[in-house]
Amino acid sequence: MAARSPKANSHDPADVADLVRRVGAVLDELRLTEAEVSWGDLRVRVQRAAAPLASPAGALAGGMPEPVVIVERPGAMATIESPMVGTFYRASGPTAAPYVVEGDMVKEGQIVCIIEAMKLMNEIEAKVAGRVAKVLVENGQPVEYGQALFLIEPSR
Repeated sequence: MAARSPKANSHDPADVADLVRRVGAVLDELRLTEAEVSWGDLRVRVQRAAAPLASPAGALAGGMPEPVVIVERPGAMATIESPMVGTFYRASGPTAAPYVVEGDMVKEGQIVCIIEAMKLMNEIEAKVAGRVAKVLVENGQPVEYGQALFLIEPSR
């Protein structure tokens, strides 16, 4: 029996489940902790926590942690990208609350993060109004020019 291939731009739950199963099988076969596949406008990432170092035999005997599956359909999402190389900060200071968190509504022009470049703090603004669907970068991480920082579900 031939395996069914998900169609590009298909959002059929059976196709998504089939793709997740295939990615999970590759994780097991190659003993990977993460794999990501893009198919049309669908992106599937399957992550598995690394097996504990104290018991490698337990990991080989089927004691692998359960995978985490992330399915994103960014076709309807707006992306806020980094305009420069630097360090990403979610807040104005170490003890300050983040500018935005997932689920927050933002207005066009609202500050969503800071990127430090050459000791200068550059405020990054939302280019569209909507709901923050996903924060794609961890606080304090280096970012590249054009790297996606946030996914925004635009207001209708």
